[in-house]
Amino acid sequence: MVYVFTANGASKAACASLKNLFPKDSGFLTMPPAKHSPSSADISYFDISGLDAAELKSALAKIKKCCENSLWGIIDAKGSVKDPASLFFEGACDYLGPALLKDFKGVDSKRLASVFQRQKEQSDKVVPDKIVPQDLKPAETSAGLINSGVKLPPASAFPGWKKMTAGKTMPFYILFCALQGKIALDTRLGEKLLASVHKRFLSLLASHFKEGDGLLWMDSGKDCLFLIPPKVQCISSVINECISLIASSPQIVLETLGLSIPSNFIFALHYGSISYKPPGKTGTVVSDAVNSIFHLGAKKAEPGRLTITGALPDVTVPKILQDLFISCGEYESRKIWNTKQFKYEKNWL
Repeated sequence: MVYVFTANGASKAACASLKNLFPKDSGFLTMPPAKHSPSSADISYFDISGLDAAELKSALAKIKKCCENSLWGIIDAKGSVKDPASLFFEGACDYLGPALLKDFKGVDSKRLASVFQRQKEQSDKVVPDKIVPQDLKPAETSAGLINSGVKLPPASAFPGWKKMTAGKTMPFYILFCALQGKIALDTRLGEKLLASVHKRFLSLLASHFKEGDGLLWMDSGKDCLFLIPPKVQCISSVINECISLIASSPQIVLETLGLSIPSNFIFALHYGSISYKPPGKTGTVVSDAVNSIFHLGAKKAEPGRLTITGALPDVTVPKILQDLFISCGEYESRKIWNTKQFKYEKNWL
């Protein structure tokens, strides 16, 4: 089934023009797609004409959420998106821009088949084109990746951060984050500069983990812990962001963090129950899960990689990314996996 969403307030002429471009049995709806729940065999197109930058950002977040397990494309008759390639990085499978629409004869079965085939080929790749794993080995596959048997609790188990009460015990994803260079940054930077860089680092992470509802929970001034709700869509978003940050680290470190010292991100992910205490009041938290993630992040995890443990629920890592992980044996009696190292255009770290 093909679904086509038009912006609220779109003219009748604009809607009629779009109807001529798609199969007659297509479903035409208006945005936002709040209750849209397509199947894996469906494809949804969203007309973003007339949306400003903020509205487009909000629309993309909703589109990715409702089309998490299906294909989606963008109709951009006015050329509002300056970098259409960025949409494909967000997960789009098709883009109908002004140049194409000018002499476009329509989305027919041949084009739809091509879109589905292209997406399948893309999914079969180890990683997106811009990310090139350096240590890919044929024998290392994702077979057996996280067979813990651990299941996520019902979505209703997590009430939201504002409703979480101190002392409530429940499982969370716990993400260790740090910035590290060849030589520890605290030996290269003055105290004031280090504090400034760390502040920008926390702001960067908070921005990237917002869609996954990540909560900055503990901050040591050198590294930090984020709590992620025990939901598939939340952890999938955060894992994608971690990999994106690592892949783009040279530019981010130089331009966003203002560091001329080659550095990269350390991310380590664990899952376990904690007795919740709000940020700023975590000094008395006693938890095996918290101890484990600090040990893993500070002593075992490496710059430029995301490290995960075998204690994670089986549904944690999106299937499209599972081939990106390689087994690294055990640490503190738990299996661990690292993402492969990325090869950058110039030497970095």
